[in-house]
Order: sequence, then structure tokens, then C-alpha cells
Amino acid sequence: MISEQGFVERVSGGKAVVRIARSSACTACQSRESCGEALGKDMIVEVANDLGAREGDRIEIGIRSGLFLILSLLIYLLPVTALIGGAVAGGASAGALHMNPTVASIVGGFLCMAVTFYVLKRFDRSARAQKEFGPKMTRILMRSERAHPEHLNPEPLNLEP
Repeated sequence: MISEQGFVERVSGGKAVVRIARSSACTACQSRESCGEALGKDMIVEVANDLGAREGDRIEIGIRSGLFLILSLLIYLLPVTALIGGAVAGGASAGALHMNPTVASIVGGFLCMAVTFYVLKRFDRSARAQKEFGPKMTRILMRSERAHPEHLNPEPLNLEP
């Protein structure tokens, strides 16, 4: 399981909004500029609050490694495969379309890649509604005292006999 730690910013209904600071793994990532690491931004993630976390709690969230691998392959490999497949199909059909083979390859590649991005966008919208594709709250690491006033003002001790 791939896990990260973060702080609960707010709780609403059965959901918790968690702020996750970029980890050391982000600094070595080749795609860090595309997700905001270069700007030093924290990640904001909404997860189901199955453990009853409250604002200010430090929690751990995680996603299954196998699921992460499958989603990564879909996002990175599928568009490249569509580009290459579309280029080959466009070049092969250039004669039937009475087009220059180079232009047909470029058009075919970009059309297939555009269709793939559209399908991935639709998949992303439907996957967000399904719990098994998102990160899950795995444990509460530390309860926040500022978020839990009952810890700040304990019941007075009755010292009288």
C-alpha cells in the first residue's frame, strides 16, 4: 500500500478534507512540475471519514499498490499507445482517403489520442464516485488537542473526602 500522512483541514458529513505536504518522493519525480511541486503547493485530498477523524488530526491515507499501478498505466501508457496506433492506422488508410501518408498519420494519431483523453476524463468522473478507486483513511496518527476541547479542559478532580 502506498501511504502518505496529512492533517484534516475540515470534516463535512462523512468526508474529510486532508492537506498532505509533499514528500521526499515528490522531489525525485520527473512529473513534479505538472502537479505543483515546483510551486511548493500541498496536495488537498477528500477521503471518506471512516475512522471519525476531526479537524487538526494527523492521519494516514493510502491507496493499494496494484490499483495505483493500473491507474498509472491507464494515464500514461494508454494515450501513447493510442497516438502510435492512430498514426499507424492513419498512414495505412491514407491511400483510401486520398491523403498524404504523413498528414494522415498525424491526423490519425492525434484523433485517437484525443478520443483516449476524452474516455479517460469520463472514466475519472465515474471513478471518483466509486469508493474503491480513491485513497482511504487508514489510521489516525495523532489527535489534535486544539480540535478536541475536551482534552484541554478535563473534568476537575474532586479531592474532598
